[in-house]
Amino acid sequence: MTAERYALPALAPGHVAVITGAASGIGLAVARQLAALHMKVVLADRDKAQLDLAAGEVAAIALANSGEDGDAMAVVCDVSEPEDLARLAEAAYARFGEVSFLMNNAGVGNNPGKPWEDRDAWRKLIDTNFWGAVHGVEAFAPRMLAQGSAGIIVNTGSKQGITTPPGNLAYNVSKAALKTYTEGLAHELRNTPDANIAVHLLIPGFTFTGLTTGATEKPASAWTGDQVAEFMLESMARGDFYILCPDNEATREMDERRMAWAIGDIIENRPALSRWHPDHKEAFASFLKK
Repeated sequence: MTAERYALPALAPGHVAVITGAASGIGLAVARQLAALHMKVVLADRDKAQLDLAAGEVAAIALANSGEDGDAMAVVCDVSEPEDLARLAEAAYARFGEVSFLMNNAGVGNNPGKPWEDRDAWRKLIDTNFWGAVHGVEAFAPRMLAQGSAGIIVNTGSKQGITTPPGNLAYNVSKAALKTYTEGLAHELRNTPDANIAVHLLIPGFTFTGLTTGATEKPASAWTGDQVAEFMLESMARGDFYILCPDNEATREMDERRMAWAIGDIIENRPALSRWHPDHKEAFASFLKK
C-alpha cells in the first residue's frame, strides 16, 4: 500500500495522524493503515492498558515500514472532557509537529434505556459520541487551518443516526446529531477562505468491534475493522463526503432503500419509524425488494 495510491496530500509519508478511540476496532485498524503509509500516528483512548498494546502494534508497523521506532504515540484521553482534547493536541504538536489527519472515532454503545429513563447515562453517552467529536474539532481545527496545508477530518457516524432503528434511542440521537454537525462542518470549511481541510462522515456497516458486538469470533455478516479502514481510504480518495460502508449482509442498494424509506416517512406522512410499524411492514418489504 502506498500514499500515491490514494493521491491524498494529507496522508503523505511523515505527516501526522491523530485518532481517538484508537485502542481497538475501526480506530486501531485505521492507525495500522496509516502507519503502513509511513505516517506518524497519535493514538488516543481511555483504556491505558489496551491503548499501550495498540500503540505497540502500530509502532511495530511503523518500524517495519520506515525504520523509525518513534512514529507512534499513545495518549490517554477521555473525549467527553474538552480539556483532554486540548491536552491531546498539545502533546501531538509538541511531539510531531503539524497534524494533517484527525479522526474523531471514539464512541460508546451502551443503552441508557427509554426516553424518560436515566438522564445521567444519556448525557454520558452523548458527551462521548457527539460532544467528543465537537471537542476534537475545537482542539485541532484552528491549528490545522493556521497551517494552510492539506488536512482531513473524519467523524465516525452510524447508519443508526440516519434510519434510527428502535433499540438504543440515545445512541441514535448522538449519531444523528453528529451527522448534522459534520455536514455543517464540511460546509463551513468549504466556505472558509484559504481553508484546505476536507471533511468526511464515516458510516460503517456491521463491523466486528468491541462496540458493536460482544462476540469473541467475527459473525459471518460483519466486516472487519481493516475492511472499513481500507474502504474509508478509497472513498476519501474519490472525494466522497458520505463514506457509506456495506458489510457482508447489507449491500449499498439495501442501505439506500432503507434510508429512502426513512425520509419517505416525512414525505408520505407515515407514522414515525414506519419501517417497524405493523401497518407498514408489508409495504416496506415490497419497497426493499423492488
